[in-house]
Amino acid sequence: MKQRLIIKDATIITLDGDRILEGSVVVEQGRIAEVLPPSSSIGESRRDEVIDGRGRALLPGFVQTHIHLCQTLFRGAADDLALIDWLKQRVWPMEAAHTPASLYASARLGIAELIKGGTTCALTMETVNHTEAVFRAVEESGFRATVGKCMMDDGDDVPEALSEETDDSIAESLHLLERWNGRADGRIRYCFAPRFAVSCTRGLLEQVARLSRERNVMVHTHASENRDEIAMVERATGKRNIEYLRDVGLAAPHVVLAHCVWLDENEMEILRETGTHVAHCPSSNLKLASGFARIAEMLERGISVSLGADGAPCNNRLDMFTEMRTAALLQKALHGSRTLPALTALRMATINGARALGLADQIGSIEIGKRADLQLVNLDRLHTTPQPDPVSTIVYAAEASDVETVIIDGQIVMRDRQLLTMNEQEVIAQARDEAVALSQRR
Repeated sequence: MKQRLIIKDATIITLDGDRILEGSVVVEQGRIAEVLPPSSSIGESRRDEVIDGRGRALLPGFVQTHIHLCQTLFRGAADDLALIDWLKQRVWPMEAAHTPASLYASARLGIAELIKGGTTCALTMETVNHTEAVFRAVEESGFRATVGKCMMDDGDDVPEALSEETDDSIAESLHLLERWNGRADGRIRYCFAPRFAVSCTRGLLEQVARLSRERNVMVHTHASENRDEIAMVERATGKRNIEYLRDVGLAAPHVVLAHCVWLDENEMEILRETGTHVAHCPSSNLKLASGFARIAEMLERGISVSLGADGAPCNNRLDMFTEMRTAALLQKALHGSRTLPALTALRMATINGARALGLADQIGSIEIGKRADLQLVNLDRLHTTPQPDPVSTIVYAAEASDVETVIIDGQIVMRDRQLLTMNEQEVIAQARDEAVALSQRR
């Protein structure tokens, strides 16, 4: 009999509805085998690995639907700029300076931070080159990720190293798709990742739309983040961003659009009708002064909205606790105190993210048969005491440092705040060295 993992006597926030229960979860062969009340006999054996959940909340791992692992080394190097200047003056030159070694270090730094904050799965857009290095970091760490090579075959002021020919961009994307999609028993997946309409030709976007349907692969791109960006798209195409993406075939249930801050009524209706997903990044939108996304209205219309931290140079942290709290407080300030309650924010951080990635049947809630992507959060702290409502505590009071144990695909990747699949000090040292070398190459 293979070893079981048992998390005993925890407060279980299942996210399959609004259930909260005291009890235990049994994991076998990477999946949730049982969810048991306290009185149930588990029948432990000496082979079982048992984690004491007393004073802890057990909930699904967070699913972040907009991340740039390639940018983690740029943290603090692109402050106090609006989007287009931020890209052209800082981020694109730094992305162009990446080598496989620096990109690998950046990805490892980001993954380590994500795991330590309870994130078990991410949708991540990388830079134009060296994407294999990110896949290697994901594979070695035990993290779950859908990774896309950034595609850029158009645009002004693009560094030469990031400027692609359309056919080359498509060919490299297909190579990565064939090599990596479905690796590690499905833990690693590929997506097409055209950066945004400003830096992609219509021909590339139309090919991505066709290929993504033919290959049953997701598309991850940016849309309507900034008013200058929208004006640039309108000048080039005669249409607003979401209308243009619909026309090229990129408004659909397998598409995730990051940001969607500046939408008109017609664009909101397009998202609703097509089942296109929105990745809301509140901290990034605030730091880049992009604006306030109409999240409450999107949710009321039935538009799928999930959460992401975006990249380290526009946040500057990759912390889902920050994103949940900020998302909820912003919408309350805009629309009233009853808007976006804690349970809605927590669902955006878990099961909504799983739906956006097409993984709701596998992760995002604690249900028998689902993959065991879980986090155990210590609520026995000053700032989380008392906790009459554990969901409220998680969203409004808890912090990333309260996450004690993280499990992905049934494998413990962090226990008692110690990373088990990476050496944390080695990750930090490598990131520092590569960040210095990258800054000298710019």
